[in-house]
Amino acid sequence: MATLTENNLELNRTLVLYKTLFLVHTPTKKQFRVGNRQKSLQAQHRTLHIQQSKSMTNIIKQHVLNNQLYKSPDYEELCFELLLDRLVSIGYPHEILEYKYDPSFPTRGLVFDTLYGNLLKVDAHGNILVCTHGFRFLKGDSGLLSNKFIQRDNTDRFYILNTLFTSQVGLIHHSNDFLTKSFFFFLPSHSKGFKHGDLFMSFCSMFQDVRDAMNYLHDSNILKEKTAEDLNRYLIKDPRLPLLLSRMKEVAKVFLATNSDYSYTNAIMNFLFDHPDSSNADVPKTSWMSYFDLIVVDARKPLFFGEGTVLRQVDTYTGKLRIGMYTGGLEHGTVYSGGSSDIICDLLGMKGKDILYVGDHIFGDILKSKKRQGWKTCLIVPELAKELQVWAEKSSVFEELKNLDIYLAELYKYVMTYKVTHEMDMCYGKMGSLLRCGSRQTLFASQIMRYADLYAASCLNLLYYPFSYLFRAPPVLVSSFHSFMILQHMLYVFLNRRQLGASNILY
Repeated sequence: MATLTENNLELNRTLVLYKTLFLVHTPTKKQFRVGNRQKSLQAQHRTLHIQQSKSMTNIIKQHVLNNQLYKSPDYEELCFELLLDRLVSIGYPHEILEYKYDPSFPTRGLVFDTLYGNLLKVDAHGNILVCTHGFRFLKGDSGLLSNKFIQRDNTDRFYILNTLFTSQVGLIHHSNDFLTKSFFFFLPSHSKGFKHGDLFMSFCSMFQDVRDAMNYLHDSNILKEKTAEDLNRYLIKDPRLPLLLSRMKEVAKVFLATNSDYSYTNAIMNFLFDHPDSSNADVPKTSWMSYFDLIVVDARKPLFFGEGTVLRQVDTYTGKLRIGMYTGGLEHGTVYSGGSSDIICDLLGMKGKDILYVGDHIFGDILKSKKRQGWKTCLIVPELAKELQVWAEKSSVFEELKNLDIYLAELYKYVMTYKVTHEMDMCYGKMGSLLRCGSRQTLFASQIMRYADLYAASCLNLLYYPFSYLFRAPPVLVSSFHSFMILQHMLYVFLNRRQLGASNILY
């Protein structure tokens, strides 16, 4: 993997290479900084030349584009409150309305065990790194944690929470915690759910209620309506966004694909692009549509990357769809509804690696576009800013973890490693880092490494690179010298104990 950083204007741009995701990112004087934030993009184990991408996608969805769009945690708090109202309306106790959203607890990339109600943080191989039941952290000897390993392909039981809507993750915690402690409504007498008299509620049904409540907020447009009522409260307006799209359009075609309908998209975009072009008030403002060569609403991703839906035109005056399926060519200034990724390629006259696709959902955006179309991908990870900040501030703790890793086979060293890992994780939040647990990669980190050609905390980071920039990552060996030393040490211990007649050795 390579970390690409913008240098000072007087200096050439540099390529800073790292062997793994876990090495400490230490800013230098040569790196270009804006305020206290470093502008960087991460390049995976692939080479990507932006200038060869004839089309770029800018994604503004009903979820979030990045941390430059929706204000956090204000927006998550709104979602959380609306979810609580919905659950109460379908029969949940009114006491849950007293809960408040805790932004330090939920994170992306977690796995929910619908059988035992546990929220899991796992690595790329399914090994459990952290396990909670409600707000209670479980250890390996807990009855609710039957195994330290999950089968990731068992999608009926394990659900990966990849969405940026962390409010539903927080609500799962709160619901579990409430029902576990409640002796009035439910009695926790079953490891697979809650029972009160003849009534039984499984963790699976509770999880499905939360999922249905979130879908209801989207389908009924309640969340969008509440957001549109106070855009200044929930949205961040960044004057760099029009600049970025203008630069993109100079070198490539730019298209917008969103799951939102036209009315909501138009309201959001008018707000985000409401920047005067000059100090002269008589100069007309530039329409947000002029920044895009193609605009698609109601995309219904990830279905958009499969069979898709019927492509129709939108009447921008009424917001209604025109009858009939559109079969013509690309018309500038026209807004389309539905369609599919295949239709988009035909309209733009491009295919495969001609397109650089920017999205914030690892499954609905990056994985599907990569597998179905072979598009180049850039994943937006808003949490990356916090990850890099903690990484730099706690470099001494990372160094300590690195020194302890080689002694993992020795029990007293393992205990020390666990304490340091816990100290490190608490710097990120109650569930730890999005990308690691100590020095081990999480499932989310492995998905980034596999499917994203680039990733960044914000798409606006592209402003700090010329579009002729060649993003190149170095070749990475299957095993590093550090891993070799750990294996060598474990083999040494194994052989010595075998000579002494020891058996059943557990590492």
